[in-house]
Amino acid sequence: MLINCVVYRDGTRLSDIPVSQISEWLARPDCFVWVALQDATPAELDEMQREFSLHELAVEDARHGHQRPKIEEYGESLFAVLHLIEPDGDSDKGLSVGEVDVFVGPNYVLSVRSHSKLGFLGVRKRCEREPELLRMGPGFVLYALMDAVVDRYFPILDALETEIEDIEERIFTKGAALSSIRNLYQLKQRVMVLRHAVAPLLDAASKLHGGRVPEVCAGVQEYFRDVIDHLTRIQASIDSIRDMIGTAIQVNLSMVNIEESEVTKRLAAWAAIFAVCTAFAGIWGMNFEHMPELQWKYGYAAALALIGGTCIYLYRRFRRAGWL
Repeated sequence: MLINCVVYRDGTRLSDIPVSQISEWLARPDCFVWVALQDATPAELDEMQREFSLHELAVEDARHGHQRPKIEEYGESLFAVLHLIEPDGDSDKGLSVGEVDVFVGPNYVLSVRSHSKLGFLGVRKRCEREPELLRMGPGFVLYALMDAVVDRYFPILDALETEIEDIEERIFTKGAALSSIRNLYQLKQRVMVLRHAVAPLLDAASKLHGGRVPEVCAGVQEYFRDVIDHLTRIQASIDSIRDMIGTAIQVNLSMVNIEESEVTKRLAAWAAIFAVCTAFAGIWGMNFEHMPELQWKYGYAAALALIGGTCIYLYRRFRRAGWL
């Protein structure tokens, strides 16, 4: 679906144009065209390929989707793949992964957004409010899109950090160890989703700042340095969260072992108490003829008193030792 197709000249928006006129405006050296598509069909991608003369390999990647974040150079043009991480509406804590493919040339920008509900109309408005920056051309538009995508990672990261802090507060709650481990593993999966979006993009974005940069990004390297800085901060926070999750899992496993040890001690204590009863009952339950206690008038009461007293004594000792 076509979201918009706009032509710009000298950093100023001229007008919306039909797709059929794209090639005509591309022939003008002082203009560039910015097109946005959502969930593009193969027919729409084929039409854009003809209008912009896009590289076949880049179009094929956009057509199939589910690409690893990357930035590839095809002659004078660039092809960038960015992951869009959003809260999953079907799950309270789940994450959905979308994708935006960006084709950038000397006089055009084409963004193809897939499996994502959040658009980039705010990015276009931001660029149009800053004509002195938009005058830099498609390279600045690529930066603005990347910056918007990376900024959307921060709320996700904050939510993950808050969740790990909540889990840590419940670590020493009695009986919560197993549920905490389950929550930690689910959290770890969401952290890995974010990491798979950030780590490859950090490596790819480094080629847009420092050293030889693509011609289309010449003059805006400093802006990409800001994106790299944000990605570096996010990557460091992700690594920190992963370490915290690993530590929390180990602590929870230790808590499980401690709880099991407590149960074992209680069972052992009660088993020892009942063993005394069994021992006395076994002795007086023997069928020997010459057992003076069997003929004693107060033997039954004395036996019960001895058994009861011994059990009470053991119970108090186990209580004092913390086993009961």
